[in-house]
Amino acid sequence: MDQQLALDIMMRGESVFLTGPAGSGKTFVLNQFIDQARKEGKVVAVTATTGLAATHLNGTTIHAWSGIGVRDELEEAFFENFRKDRRKLIKEADILVIDEISMLHDYRLDMIDDICRHVRRDAKPFGGLQIVLCGDFFQLPPVNRPGSRGGGFVVGSRAWDDLAPTICYLEEQHRQDDQTFLEILNALRAGDVRRHHAEALLERVDAELPSHHDTTELHTVNVDVDAINAKKLASLRADEHRYAVSTAGSDNYVETLKRSCLAVEDLVLKKGALVMFLKNNSEQRYVNGTLGTVVGFDKAMDYPIVELMDGRKITVEPDTWELMDGDTKRASLAQIPLRLAWAITVHKSQGMTLDAARIDLRRAFVEGMGYVALSRVRSLDTLSLAGINKTALRISSEALAIDAQLRKKSEADRARFASA
Repeated sequence: MDQQLALDIMMRGESVFLTGPAGSGKTFVLNQFIDQARKEGKVVAVTATTGLAATHLNGTTIHAWSGIGVRDELEEAFFENFRKDRRKLIKEADILVIDEISMLHDYRLDMIDDICRHVRRDAKPFGGLQIVLCGDFFQLPPVNRPGSRGGGFVVGSRAWDDLAPTICYLEEQHRQDDQTFLEILNALRAGDVRRHHAEALLERVDAELPSHHDTTELHTVNVDVDAINAKKLASLRADEHRYAVSTAGSDNYVETLKRSCLAVEDLVLKKGALVMFLKNNSEQRYVNGTLGTVVGFDKAMDYPIVELMDGRKITVEPDTWELMDGDTKRASLAQIPLRLAWAITVHKSQGMTLDAARIDLRRAFVEGMGYVALSRVRSLDTLSLAGINKTALRISSEALAIDAQLRKKSEADRARFASA
């Protein structure tokens, strides 16, 4: 299905699951839908399963919006203590968006459904809300922690069956421009990595990258990332320039926004630092994940001047992140939209497009991690591997089975709406 048909289906009021490979434009379509629906006067509750994903959409977590928090089930007295402002948000919403749905447990989607039906006094799925789920089951799965209730993907929930969403499976590719690399990524998604695919990846171990710039490293654990960035910054013989975050809102919401956001509370930069943009800016033509090097500082305001890989220089001014609860702004945060980029974690790279990357998958520990990391870059020529283990090449067998069903259903839905 192409992006325009998916958008048209959502604008008709259909509840959908918007999915597709990394780089197929899911977030782009989702943002278009949110903007157009709001222009039509609809109240859109924008949520995601993680705080990081929520900030990309200027939303909140689905756990906070629904009031479930960290609960594994709804206790008998749950609705007796349900806040009035939370009830109001749920009652007044027309559309509920949940991004990065692969990370939400099946039983939690059932809990959200129960809450919406109860609060809105409507027996229809999710109390009659239009539901837009977005994500990719080949990416990071729900985390089952010891001592907590176990669960699986949301397709196994009662709420999914009751909702029976239209499947909008985006097929076009807008990130990778290398057919050999695209074939490898598709083989990963199909669980059919052959010897020649593995050999092509192994040829990129310690590969030189064709750039005069430093390159971002992706690692699987935070401790490696922090150590690399601190060491690299300390090695630069240049003056430090510090940028403190400014915030507005009550303390608890501000702290939630800080934890959810990639913005750095106390950003320290030097001339020569490798940095990464954390926001999209169509006017200055950079996106979340664009790399550059600090080449100087503006004399008037001391804002950093960043040279991009294409040679353009941008004076980077503060940008704003917001924690939205429905249409209510709970907190805001202003900071220079940059962070040190010699290294980041695979988890934090999800949703980014990187110009080039050195990726260490020797300690990959969950199925799908390799796919998430590798699919950040555009081609084999912009990829260098420190190493790769077998887990990095594995995809969930359950995700494979689900994907086959989704593709079939999407094709039927495409034919149905294309002829409507």
